[in-house]
Amino acid sequence: MQRRSFLDALLSAAAATALSPLLAEARPEASTRQPARQPTRSIRYLRPPGARPEEEFLAHCIHCGQCGEVCPNRCIQYFGVENGLRSLDTPYIVPREQACILCMKCGEVCPTDAIQPVARELAPILGKVRMGRARVDERLCLSFQGKTCGVCYRACPLQDVAIRVGRLEQPQVLEACVGCGLCERSCIQIPQAIRIIPDYG
Repeated sequence: MQRRSFLDALLSAAAATALSPLLAEARPEASTRQPARQPTRSIRYLRPPGARPEEEFLAHCIHCGQCGEVCPNRCIQYFGVENGLRSLDTPYIVPREQACILCMKCGEVCPTDAIQPVARELAPILGKVRMGRARVDERLCLSFQGKTCGVCYRACPLQDVAIRVGRLEQPQVLEACVGCGLCERSCIQIPQAIRIIPDYG
């Protein structure tokens, strides 16, 4: 009997140890703890071309993954919890890692129009794609330091529409920039002298 009592006591102690974190959460004083911090945007990201404004996009996206599967440039990634639970498994692009080539295939396969279909023609792209807008940091840009570069201009699929170059191929971003990120991806400076400022509209 003494051995059995000892084993019962041992098992009870182990169970109490395992359950103590759960019991602590149930105590009234647990409510005075600071709430868990909400995840913040830890990365600067873009939504795919043709994506609806952010709130509409989140309401429409069903996390199916078809946009990423069809992307020939493999630029579409999916959020974990780092951008909040509402963004979980939604598509995004980090232009410095892999930019969008404006093939517009993602909108063709999206079943809910979270990413709206856009014809791969200049007028529809300019009218419906708003991923962000490029911004040049003249302190970092080689062309503004007297060294001709022009890599960002040559990478742009909308040359002289979204970006043009001046003396020494100094880049000038125009209003028509849709924010595909190819200029940022191609910039040879570290950190990059041109980057996309996202439009989460």
